[in-house]
Amino acid sequence: MMMLSAENKPEEQPVVWEAFPSWAQFSWLYFLSALSALRGALYFRFGVGGWEIWMLGAVILLACAAILRHWAHYEVTRERVTVRNGYTSGEMQSIRLYDVARVTVEQGRIAEFFGIGTVLVQERSSERVLSLRGVRDPEEVKTRIEALVWSHNRAASDSSEHLGRKG
Repeated sequence: MMMLSAENKPEEQPVVWEAFPSWAQFSWLYFLSALSALRGALYFRFGVGGWEIWMLGAVILLACAAILRHWAHYEVTRERVTVRNGYTSGEMQSIRLYDVARVTVEQGRIAEFFGIGTVLVQERSSERVLSLRGVRDPEEVKTRIEALVWSHNRAASDSSEHLGRKG
């Protein structure tokens, strides 16, 4: 339940967990950047023209990785799981904890090697799924979200039982 302040604006819930996608999520961009830089270095070494463009391409790929990493910002509060734009802080997608049906982790071999994965939060009332991609220690994040969902549902059932006894 979101509390209202004196000005009737919703109060911000304290953030329990937050992160940007891991740098390892963009390892493919680093690999392409390294290949571009290697080609530029070889062109330079053997006196072939155009090495500057290859080096510039390597720098641009690294800049793209930095920009993409901050594109999404993940937040978990005691009320919801949210994906925000990392530059504007605008909400891109959100699911309330009481609407969470299931939390799962997808992790391929390369992601497992880097210790990252995608945490999928499925909404109960629809087929909507919120994806937290490139999360470091995805099993830990999944456990945190599941614990918050459990405690949120527990608090809701306790308060409804308490209201039922009074009425």
